[in-house]
Amino acid sequence: MTDIENSKEMVKIAIKAIEDKKGADIKIIDISEISILADYFIIASGTNRSQLQAIADNVDEKLGKSGHQLKSIEGYDEAHWILMDFEDIIVHVFDSENRLFYDLERIWRDGKTADIEEFK
Repeated sequence: MTDIENSKEMVKIAIKAIEDKKGADIKIIDISEISILADYFIIASGTNRSQLQAIADNVDEKLGKSGHQLKSIEGYDEAHWILMDFEDIIVHVFDSENRLFYDLERIWRDGKTADIEEFK
């Protein structure tokens, strides 16, 4: 499996884990050609602290079971913006206020927005 195929498989697992916990407005940005940070950003929203933490926990569990270890996590305790670094993909889980404020979709607009259906 190539690195990009591996990253795509990770995105599939993460999206399913987010959807399992009712994460909303899931966006995927392919940043592989514009950044060395990762291949993909996944951005999703939750409605409250408990849901954001449940989404993060589920993503960590599902990717971990598939052999993809979490490298670092930020913002879990406050749960306004949880950033999860899995090296090849970075998962961002926001509450609605912080998602609007930080607007990662605009900041990373040079990346390619991927169709979520490609990963199902």
